[in-house]
Amino acid sequence: MRIGHGYDVHRFGAERALVIGGVEIPHDRGLVGHSDADVLVHALMDAMLGALAMGDIGQHFPDTDERYKGIRSIDLLRHVAGLMDGAGFALGNLDATVVAQAPKLAPYIPEMRQILAETLGASVGLVNVKATTEEGLGFTGDGSGIAAHAVVLLRENG
Repeated sequence: MRIGHGYDVHRFGAERALVIGGVEIPHDRGLVGHSDADVLVHALMDAMLGALAMGDIGQHFPDTDERYKGIRSIDLLRHVAGLMDGAGFALGNLDATVVAQAPKLAPYIPEMRQILAETLGASVGLVNVKATTEEGLGFTGDGSGIAAHAVVLLRENG
C-alpha cells in the first residue's frame, strides 16, 4: 500500500463558474486558475501522484501549457487515474477536506463523491469529502479563497 497527501489553494476573483469536486456550485465568484481551478480535484491529484512517487500536477499539467487552459480538472484526474492503473495500483480510499467560508458545500458533497468515484473507477464507499470553515480566520475565513486537503491510500492491483 502507498499513501499520499495533497494540498491546493485558489483565490476567488474570476468571473467564471465555481467548480469543486467536478460539481458546478452556484456562487457569485469563481476561483482563479489556468484550468477550471477545481481546488479539490487538484489536491486529490497531488495526493495520488505523491503516493505513486510521480511528482505533482505542476509537472504533469504545467500552467504554461496552453493545452490545459480552461480544461476541466476532472479530465486531468482521469489521466492521473490512468497513471495509477498503469503503475499497478487502485484506490484503497480517499479522504478530503475543503476549507471554505462560503458557499456552503454540504448539499453538493454527495454529487462530488459520486463524480470522483466514477472518475477513479471506484466505489463511492471509498470516497469521503468533508467541508469546513475557518470561523472567519485566515484567507479562507475572510472569503479570499478556498483550500483543500486530500489523503489517499493506494493498493496494489491483484
